[in-house]
Amino acid sequence: MLSQRDDPIIALATPPGRGAVGVVRLSGKHLLNFAQELTNRQLTPRVAQLVTIKDQHGDNIDQVLAIFFPAPHSYTGEDVLELQGHGGPVVLQMLLQNCLQLGLQKNPNDLALLPHLRLAHPGEFTARAYLNHKLDLAQAEAVADLIDANTEAAVRSAGRSLEGVFSKQVNELKDLLVLLRMQIEACLDFPEEDIDFIKQMQVEQQLLALEQKTRELLAQAQHGRLLRDGLKLVIAGQPNAGKSSLLNALSGADVAIVTAIAGTTRDVLTQSIQIQGVPVHVLDTAGLRESALADEVEQIGMDRAWDQIGHADIVLLLNDLSRETQSDYASAQTSLMQDIQQALAPHTKLLIVNNKMDATAPHQTLNTQALNISAKTGDGLDKLKARILDMAGWQAGLNEGVFTARTRHLDALQAVLSHLLQATQFMQFTAVPLDLMAEECRLAQTHLSLLTGNYSADDLLGEIFSRFCIGK
Repeated sequence: MLSQRDDPIIALATPPGRGAVGVVRLSGKHLLNFAQELTNRQLTPRVAQLVTIKDQHGDNIDQVLAIFFPAPHSYTGEDVLELQGHGGPVVLQMLLQNCLQLGLQKNPNDLALLPHLRLAHPGEFTARAYLNHKLDLAQAEAVADLIDANTEAAVRSAGRSLEGVFSKQVNELKDLLVLLRMQIEACLDFPEEDIDFIKQMQVEQQLLALEQKTRELLAQAQHGRLLRDGLKLVIAGQPNAGKSSLLNALSGADVAIVTAIAGTTRDVLTQSIQIQGVPVHVLDTAGLRESALADEVEQIGMDRAWDQIGHADIVLLLNDLSRETQSDYASAQTSLMQDIQQALAPHTKLLIVNNKMDATAPHQTLNTQALNISAKTGDGLDKLKARILDMAGWQAGLNEGVFTARTRHLDALQAVLSHLLQATQFMQFTAVPLDLMAEECRLAQTHLSLLTGNYSADDLLGEIFSRFCIGK
């Protein structure tokens, strides 16, 4: 994608299917002559003009609103032409093909009107906006996040990132780090005075302040990732523990079949809900028991349940209070808990919940720290939702002003923090290794630069923008 960045590009900028309006978008250098040949009109910059687009035979294709945005005052930083026509899939394809054909049409000097015009790759318009310094990388990613957002909180957080809230904090942190690097590297030029110089410049205090700011930014980014990606919550347990009933209770709808027959749920059922604006993807799985007791289909369901457990953010192990006094059930529950703990990924947390508190008298449970709920009556569900968010690291106080973030952002900030901690440890040495401290600070700055794209490899950019929709 990046090797063809000088080619003019074209794409449909509206979703497939029928609609009232459809948009064809072009971007490239020196589009004005092409735009005026296409529309047979002198186009006024940034003014919508009603024109009729004709094909190569002079037949009308569609009446459209044509808007020309000359560089650099456009979304991509290049010349941009938008054609807003009727939203039928056939007429839009005809407009697009007509533009491609017109680009190859030669003038009296035997030169193509717009050579190398081609269909855009996914995300290529936004990639050009980034490459032409209209957006930094974090803002460019926020464009896709805004489009994909499925909660109001996620929309607001993506909007803040697009406005540059995240980038501003990253740049402020980077400026402080650059200043510190200058001071440390200045010490390298005067080794006989390095200790006094370090104390005078309060290098250790600056490092500690940078650590604190990085932790605060990381906490906000973790909230942003939750709003963007959501939380994967897998409900696991023995047959008839009430897993499907809990899924229905959390979603507020009868999305799963509930019966007293063991093994009713044979496959993984997924329902997305919101808890305080955070998307939570709840997965109801087949009941887990000894393979010898299951038929072939149920065994497939259990295998899929174990696979989901291995990829969850939180595994909710449900315990049936009404059967807890039964020795065979209690023994199987203890064994299941041990098996799940061994199957958990390093980042996955285990939440134990006692269900059916409405159907049993109070008694000493196997898990005294577990939450008691009733999926049937709804008792305890509010506490359960609060516990889920707490285990995910969600803090209500950080909700305001949060921006969208991705896993790569968290990884970069974790790396920044790690290098700063290492640099701080060097301060404890009798002879402070300034060269090593300077290198740790340099590495921290490199990871910060990756966030906004001041330093990014082409393969990273290709991976990011390939996940965009075509017209963006």
